[in-house]
Amino acid sequence: MNQHPTGERMKACCAAAYSSDVVSLLLGDSYHPGGTALTRRLADALALTPAARVLDVACGRGTTALLLADAYGAEVDGLDYSPGNIALAQGAAQAAGLPGRARFTTGDAERLPYPDAVFDAVVCECALCTFPDKARAAAEFARVLRPGGRLGITDVTIDPSRLPPELTGLGARIACIADARPLPEYGEILASAGLRTVHTERHDQAMLRMIDQIEARLNLLRMTARDKLTAAGVDIDAAPAAFSAARTAVADGVLGYALLIAERTAG
Repeated sequence: MNQHPTGERMKACCAAAYSSDVVSLLLGDSYHPGGTALTRRLADALALTPAARVLDVACGRGTTALLLADAYGAEVDGLDYSPGNIALAQGAAQAAGLPGRARFTTGDAERLPYPDAVFDAVVCECALCTFPDKARAAAEFARVLRPGGRLGITDVTIDPSRLPPELTGLGARIACIADARPLPEYGEILASAGLRTVHTERHDQAMLRMIDQIEARLNLLRMTARDKLTAAGVDIDAAPAAFSAARTAVADGVLGYALLIAERTAG
């Protein structure tokens, strides 16, 4: 288990950031590039069937879990490190009339509070890149999947050797960039846990669209809620350089977004 103090502090820091109202305003409902359209593509690639039991790791405020429960008829458990996010997700499930098919629990992706081999599918969107111990999280994904069950990930990809300085550091890590990995390395991490990659797709344009959306929302908040941005620790002055560096990184193939499907091997 990853009990390293730095790792625990990083989890707490990310959880606090992603449960803040300012981050919600900047990122939108889905909190990840591609939004619900890419979530549907992920669900289709997983070939979810009605009544399939699904775990949504790092579920945030429940957008993906509720979509899978409503549109696909799945029985979904959502887990997030932030109690605030879980409370909001539970309220959203109640409002949507889905409390029986979408349940939410506070917990750690590296120590999942579920028995072995109980889920048909695990999904994790734009979150593995933030986990301090990715190998441990992958092992937990494999543990709770039934043999033949599938893992669906959408996540940030980077070439760490070419990442510009504007996209490193704590802020970039919370923004899912600084500790992301190349797509083949995600596959290697999963393979070590007994998860065989069966399909991958590039969705780099989704990353560019999200950069544009965040910049537009930031510019609006700069005029209407500057004090909230400052209180949340958003470095307004550094933002233009970071956005420019991010766009260049996507164009150069340094930064991107990908979809990956892996299957738990029988062993």
